[in-house]
Amino acid sequence: MMALGLILLGGALAVLLFSDDTQRIVGMEPDQFAQLAMSAGLLAVVAAGFWHQFRGRMGANLTALLIWGALGAALVAGYAYRDEARVIGDRMLGAVRPGSAVTGPNGTVTITRRSDGNFHVRAEVNGQPQGFQFDTGASSVVLTAESAAALGLRPAESEFSVRVSTANGVTVAAPAFLDSLRVGAIVERRVPALISRPGAVRENLLGMSFLDRLASFEVRGDRLVLRGR
Repeated sequence: MMALGLILLGGALAVLLFSDDTQRIVGMEPDQFAQLAMSAGLLAVVAAGFWHQFRGRMGANLTALLIWGALGAALVAGYAYRDEARVIGDRMLGAVRPGSAVTGPNGTVTITRRSDGNFHVRAEVNGQPQGFQFDTGASSVVLTAESAAALGLRPAESEFSVRVSTANGVTVAAPAFLDSLRVGAIVERRVPALISRPGAVRENLLGMSFLDRLASFEVRGDRLVLRGR
């Protein structure tokens, strides 16, 4: 290949020497032809050098070339199918971590049932992570006293004025508004909630003051499907 480059350079030089400065060479001006011939010759010489090095370690170089080609193809495929890969990854996360909110391509949010039979929903309240038990029997979102305190909500004793029924009997709770409550891609603002007394409930409840704002919610086997408006 190096000999071919030298032949190209020599041939081009001969053509230029024996041609008229005003005569076009293969449809090009003499200076354009000279530039093209120089570029082609140099490219052939450089390629010959690379080929000589490549041929010296043919097996190792072919293996490296195949690996880099496979990596490049994987990157292109990953970029082309990034949306599908994200959906599959979210579904795998939902199966491995029940309660994780998996957002579907149509905007639905799906939560997988826990092994104890309940739906534990991983959510965010005012930007902070909080776990909730899905409970259509609760008329309102309910926060435990500990969760409310972690969010900076500490009602005075006089604010505990709403009578509520719990598994432990009738108690009183303090009304509040949550600036935001997010479950996956669904976000609701100024959500009415109740703050329980210490020990009254064991975990936060995702009740109807949030669920009623949705376009719909339904249970499909071991999946809870929420749709925002």
